[in-house]
Amino acid sequence: MKRRIFIAVLGLIILSQLPFAYRRYRLSRLRRTIQQLAAQRVAPSTQSEFVDYQGVIHVHSSLGGHSTGNFAELIAAAKANQLDFVIMTEHPQSDFDTAAMTLKGLHGGVLFVNGNEVATSNGDRLLLIPGSADAASAGARTTQEVINQQRSAGGLSFAAYPADSQNWQTSSVDGVEVYNLFTNTREINPVVLLFDGLWSYGSYPELMFANFFARPAENLKRWDDAISASNRKLVATAGNDAHSNVGVSMNDASGKEWLGVKLDPYERSFRTVRTHVLIAKDKGLSDSSLLEAIALGHCYSSFDIFGDAKGFSFTATGDARKILGDEIDFASGLSLTAGAPLNSRFTLLKDGAVIDQKSGTDVDFPITAPGVYRVEVYLDSLPAPVRGQPWIISNPIYVRLRHPSALRISL
Repeated sequence: MKRRIFIAVLGLIILSQLPFAYRRYRLSRLRRTIQQLAAQRVAPSTQSEFVDYQGVIHVHSSLGGHSTGNFAELIAAAKANQLDFVIMTEHPQSDFDTAAMTLKGLHGGVLFVNGNEVATSNGDRLLLIPGSADAASAGARTTQEVINQQRSAGGLSFAAYPADSQNWQTSSVDGVEVYNLFTNTREINPVVLLFDGLWSYGSYPELMFANFFARPAENLKRWDDAISASNRKLVATAGNDAHSNVGVSMNDASGKEWLGVKLDPYERSFRTVRTHVLIAKDKGLSDSSLLEAIALGHCYSSFDIFGDAKGFSFTATGDARKILGDEIDFASGLSLTAGAPLNSRFTLLKDGAVIDQKSGTDVDFPITAPGVYRVEVYLDSLPAPVRGQPWIISNPIYVRLRHPSALRISL
């Protein structure tokens, strides 16, 4: 009888682990596909008038609390990922200026820009780039007051965690963080993560992200709706929200780690999602050129863990040539062109709604009406668990109708 019970229990244990064994197999298949795609990648054209600089936005260190990461780890992670820039967004402290004390300038060949993440009296969370000595007092001011002060100092304000508050949508915020890596991790079931870790962490620690990655549909809708409601430009970015604080460790009294596992080291976060910024060749990369390009919307978000997106383009061709983030007058013969370094499916959205899809490395979309157009790029060759999830999310090209009355007369 005991033998039968033991066999039955053993059988149940084995059956309970079959889904996790299969999930490990899926990650091995995904890694093989990613490696195959890397071998097929077409190098970006050197003839473009813009340089594609890759970096990360929304990064914390131990200065602001909620993080155990130090500067040495940050610099090493940025170098390991061959990043061009890192935008720090330290939590403010009442007794010292975290923006002034964090990394800024060139370190290890990487440009660091200091910034803050603050909460306003309206309950909005804003990323202030660069940071402010007054960041600690943001909680006593409204969202618009914080934005106004930041703008008067020549800085940018981005709405973080857009699902947590709606006040930013009626403000003059410069942009919105449409994807946040930390927020996405909230979808993790701790029990499932535990067994996934036992089966997959040793071989595929970075690709475990694929098990819970999902298109930020609600945030994208909020962004699209905010643009439509305000009829103005609103820049989208992706946030790494890197804290390097998830894991377990054993330390001695001096803080030296004896044993530990960290699930979100900076190096892994920086490899998962990035913001690419297009800067004119003659300007080069600097604090001012970087913030100027971001403010113009000359940037796109990509999940580079699945493939290096550098070289992606989204342009308008008509009487003038414009790139993502720009405005162009609607006219007969206007078309939008998108390109990527891998064979992809390009989904064209107008005012937030999908209107066309084409596949290839370079595609062309004729435009027959004014509107706000953006593209999402998909690698359909990627298998589960990321099949059908986006690789690249672009900023829009704004096709404007400048003289509607004249157009009605001509019709």
